[in-house]
Amino acid sequence: MSGRNVVGKNVRKVDGLKLVTGGAAFTDDIQLPGMLYGKILGSPHAHARLKRIDTRKAKALLGVHAVLTYKDVPRVPHTTAGQSWPEPSPYDTYLLDSKVRYVGDRVAAVAAESRAIAERALRLIEVEYDVLPAVLDMEQAMAPGAAVIHDESDSKGIHDREHNVAGYIHRGIGDVEQGFRESDCIFEREFRTQRQQHCPIEPHITISWLDANDRLVIRTSTQVPYHTRRQVAMILQIPVSRVQVIKPRIGGGFGGKQEMLLEDIAGALAMAARRPVKIEYTREEEFYMARTRHPQILRMKMGVKRDGTILASHMIVLATTGAYGSHAGTVQGNTGSKVLPLYRAPNMLFHCHVVYTNTPVAGAFRGYGCPQGFFAQETLADEIARELGMDPLEFHSRNVIRLGDIDRLSAQLGEGKEGLPRVIRSCGLPQCMERGAEAIGWREKRAKTQDGGHLKRGVGMACTMQGSGIAGVDWASAFLKMNEDGAFFLQAGAADVGGGADTVLAQIAAETLGVTIDKIVITSGDTDSTPFDVGAYASSTTIISGGAVKKAAEKVRAQVLGLASKLLDTPPDKLECANNEVFTTCACRKSVSMSDLAMHALYKEKLQIMDGASHFNTDSPPPFCATFAEVEVDTETGQVRVVHLATAVDPGVAIHPKLAEGQVEGAVAQGLGYALTEELVLDGAGRPLNANFCDYKMFSAKDMPKLTTILVETDEPLGPFGAKSISEVPINGPAPAIANAIFDAVGVRIRKLPIRPEDVLKALRSEVAAQ
Repeated sequence: MSGRNVVGKNVRKVDGLKLVTGGAAFTDDIQLPGMLYGKILGSPHAHARLKRIDTRKAKALLGVHAVLTYKDVPRVPHTTAGQSWPEPSPYDTYLLDSKVRYVGDRVAAVAAESRAIAERALRLIEVEYDVLPAVLDMEQAMAPGAAVIHDESDSKGIHDREHNVAGYIHRGIGDVEQGFRESDCIFEREFRTQRQQHCPIEPHITISWLDANDRLVIRTSTQVPYHTRRQVAMILQIPVSRVQVIKPRIGGGFGGKQEMLLEDIAGALAMAARRPVKIEYTREEEFYMARTRHPQILRMKMGVKRDGTILASHMIVLATTGAYGSHAGTVQGNTGSKVLPLYRAPNMLFHCHVVYTNTPVAGAFRGYGCPQGFFAQETLADEIARELGMDPLEFHSRNVIRLGDIDRLSAQLGEGKEGLPRVIRSCGLPQCMERGAEAIGWREKRAKTQDGGHLKRGVGMACTMQGSGIAGVDWASAFLKMNEDGAFFLQAGAADVGGGADTVLAQIAAETLGVTIDKIVITSGDTDSTPFDVGAYASSTTIISGGAVKKAAEKVRAQVLGLASKLLDTPPDKLECANNEVFTTCACRKSVSMSDLAMHALYKEKLQIMDGASHFNTDSPPPFCATFAEVEVDTETGQVRVVHLATAVDPGVAIHPKLAEGQVEGAVAQGLGYALTEELVLDGAGRPLNANFCDYKMFSAKDMPKLTTILVETDEPLGPFGAKSISEVPINGPAPAIANAIFDAVGVRIRKLPIRPEDVLKALRSEVAAQ
């Protein structure tokens, strides 16, 4: 880090001014003349066909300008998943359909002069349903006689529609059965995880209109502007060049906005009404009409030698994608590909069915399948260590992946395609474990004996990893040009979702060009004015978009040095850029300011200094994390209180340390909720019971424990200035670390999320009864 002026520094956020002054930063911060309000009529049934739908009364209502049903729009099978083309998710979704598959599924849409009129119009739409048997339990989805959820003939990419199987995975390395035969001990347990909602402060919202050239403009809260543009064009059957997608600042995405959810219907309403249309989910709608984390049932089996060496690891997953296959196979693929390789077992097998159910649709969520898998694997690892009489730290140190290792499983399990094996070129996991253990007081607290009171303390740990972009799939581009004052305009297609990507990209450009951060003016997330980028997902922005920015900046830097060479009569290899000037590195120092150089280029040389670049990686460098939890368990009530959570993360080089710490703490907060309180609960008819912030319990500021965040920096050769990702990996550790700490405190294993007081109390009573 020595000698760097911008990278590794806590510079002011480039968008900070408009955020703190209430500038037009977010999607809803504009008001267009003649704007209408859109609303969606959601299905009251989990599974039904539309026998009859009559919209005449709604259309006749004063102030209504458009009413759409499946009869009024093209029937184009597609996926709403914001993934690169060709999308690996099934094409099983329609703009509007004559069949509904979950409570809240689209039946019709209206655009009116006000929300009140739009809501009244929805009530005037007459619908007669043929209610069908609903499949709500994932364990019953493949059973003989279960209702077929996707019986339409034009959907594509469904693995086995007759048995409600959206996707299937069976991949491995080595021979797990041979590995189990060679093992001294075999452990097998079942784990269950729940349906979690993203709960962004800003719900999904889109404003769409036709511009003066009759092009469709979509201003929307999205993580994937370019994917959204492609999908909307396909669904509405208009050329891609006739669609512009603008991504303003996002009030929270977390993967839920890696999805095209409102842009298509808002565009269809705007085209039908010939007026601007704004459509926004209410908080209740956000809970069940948006996306959730995939619930899973995981069967984990591991074989070990008596010295703790893992020989075989087998994970069997049953997951539900809900009513549609958005991210169905790719999320569950991650459950295997980024979880099992944490350990150096020579024999691994991953087996997974992803089934349809008549429940809210699951999709991308921070961690992308890893929180479920690590809950199972790290809870079982702790149990194995204790059964063998080993400290879990020692067990991990013996088995975790190391610098220089080749992750062979990733060649078999990828994001919908065969990939190259990951090579571990940077790994700070040993230091993460050491520093996290020290922060929590691991050795001292594990050595303590419990007193006779009803409040018991315990500590637990978990190790996790993730990825940095999708190898061979994710790519990005960037463009830079120099202005008269020596500043640079940076155009990047990357989508800042609130984590500070614009600032990080500006830092990378500034460091490369040798200018201060205020000399970089960034435009991002507009498909008309920025080059292509796959978007903000898979922890790809810093390493992939940042890689493109660095390449573009290096090209521009070469042009700057080439011109400065003429002005200073010095070879380019004897010049350096720093502090907004170019100067010689020889004893006789000469220099020219960036502003003087820019003026000379534009007005004397008639030259615009500018260039662009694209970037992708064929590998996905994993960040590593060690999470340590201290809990207090009330044996009389089952209440679990997290006292202290220490998270040590290896992000490569932290481009902006404070923003990196903020990403860790945000991920930890979501991980705490996933561990202890958050679950979208459905009734026996598939209706949500807690679709509000009163009954759906997230961790608030007053609920948070003491947090210790530790950045263990390494140098990743594939990342710009040694950086890799940080935003997802910390969410994976809290659940298993807390579950392990509960065992350390009171001696009971909880293998189901969220861990509620009644679960702990029931386990304690069962333990007493067994004794």
